[in-house]
Amino acid sequence: MAEPGFWDRPEESQTLLQTRKRLEEEIAKDADLERQFGDMDAFFELAKEGEDIEEDLTRELRGLRVVVDKMETAMLLSGEHDHRNAIVTIHPGAGGTESQDWAEMLLRMYLRWAEREGFKTVITDRLDGDGAGIKSATFEVNGKFAYGQLQGEVGVHRLVRISPFDANARRHTSFASVFVYPEIDDTIQIDIRQEDLRVDTYRAGGAGGQHVNRTDSAVRITHIPTNTVVQCQNERSQHKNRDMAMKQLKAKLYEQELAKRQAESDKLENSKADNKFGSQIRNYVLAPYRLVKDLRSRLGMGDVDSVLDGNLEPFIHAYLAWKKTGKTAGSADDPDDDA
Repeated sequence: MAEPGFWDRPEESQTLLQTRKRLEEEIAKDADLERQFGDMDAFFELAKEGEDIEEDLTRELRGLRVVVDKMETAMLLSGEHDHRNAIVTIHPGAGGTESQDWAEMLLRMYLRWAEREGFKTVITDRLDGDGAGIKSATFEVNGKFAYGQLQGEVGVHRLVRISPFDANARRHTSFASVFVYPEIDDTIQIDIRQEDLRVDTYRAGGAGGQHVNRTDSAVRITHIPTNTVVQCQNERSQHKNRDMAMKQLKAKLYEQELAKRQAESDKLENSKADNKFGSQIRNYVLAPYRLVKDLRSRLGMGDVDSVLDGNLEPFIHAYLAWKKTGKTAGSADDPDDDA
């Protein structure tokens, strides 16, 4: 970095700075892990001397397990785009208010997960439901390996619960679909011709009349050849909304190209069937019992509230391990696989 002319080569200097930051983070992780192992040795020595350290030792073991699981998750993230930011879109299935409310619950779950992981999120588009919930939402998750961790969330999520909207308190089943795209940086060229775009502007609006613009600042862009539609109303500036919408369009078109190239190989590999949009991937049961069950990794968790509050790390880790090895996690407290 002290080399003359280093800062005159912005692309090379940026790459080197990113590499340096990554290495510093890895060194810090190693130092923290070594410290935790040292603490464990100290606890075992105290135990040999007859000290009552069971509670402290259990706490340290749990903390160490979390660290090891995160390190293993990071090792499983080796895809070409795993390191990128993610763009996530949520749509409710059929069922009106029930499904729209479920879609909003999923939105909150992912935002809480991102907050727990230290990622920055930006909701770029949100269309509220008529009575409750949302008709659609798109948001960005910005942080290292955001896409790699969220890629396994693509598919249909199924909720079973006693409906809060049913006066007779009957059990209802709701569906919502989740799509995740990697954010493509400017170094990857996607050919988008201006004549292939239809750009519409409209007034943005929010729940309760909040953030309602008096000008047509919201932007909707349609890529005519593929009929791909993106929209953004997060910013008050039409120019900023257009830039963010174009970024989403570029990511979607890139993902479509990847899907075309991989279509033939995906047919030959059953293990990749989960990548197909529309496949049911996870059940969230709130009644008559409580269980979240992933249908690919077979991981089940009874603490549904924790999962809906963003505790997705066990499912992310289990999915990546299943994708890599084909081994399933299973669950001892699973009363019914088909609930």
